[in-house]
Amino acid sequence: MVNRTQIAIDQNGEIGSILEQGRSDLYYGVMVCMPDIRTCIADLNQSDEACQAAAATALAAMAEGAQPAIIALIQACSSSNEDVLNWCTAALEDVGPPSLSQLEDLTLLAKSANPDVAYWAITLLGRAGEQAGFAVSVLAERVVDRSAPEVQRRAAWALGRVGSKARTAVATLRRIAEEPNAALADQARQAIQQIEAA
Repeated sequence: MVNRTQIAIDQNGEIGSILEQGRSDLYYGVMVCMPDIRTCIADLNQSDEACQAAAATALAAMAEGAQPAIIALIQACSSSNEDVLNWCTAALEDVGPPSLSQLEDLTLLAKSANPDVAYWAITLLGRAGEQAGFAVSVLAERVVDRSAPEVQRRAAWALGRVGSKARTAVATLRRIAEEPNAALADQARQAIQQIEAA
């Protein structure tokens, strides 16, 4: 089966700069057809890993234009395929903040046992700032969950970004600030400062 998401790769293995949404062209002998966002989301939900990787690559090229695909990108971070994970990560790094309609799903994904899924859901909640205030209890739970230290640190970061609406988590953050893990403790202290200054 031919992947519906087609991309162009240049001689160095990089995405061609010619990629523009809705444009078809010939680039280094490869037909380029930049798919629409709905096609990319559908392809991310395929079981075919090559199809998922191509979709994530196309979304990474869209930068903030990939915002409607945030939930699908985070869900695809559960893939064991390195290409899928790397391209989903690349897309999520540049996608900007989520929409209000995505916050509930992000809160559910923040509870995931998969550390990559939880990390990115928490990151997007943090980018939402005060709008993610209703997710403070979930973030506070993740900040004390020692099963994934990188998720703990990201949850502390996100609580700081939520600001004044995260005041109920300050006591938890104060306990975390006494942890022997220096990076985690430092992130918790920064979060407390942000919350109290908001």
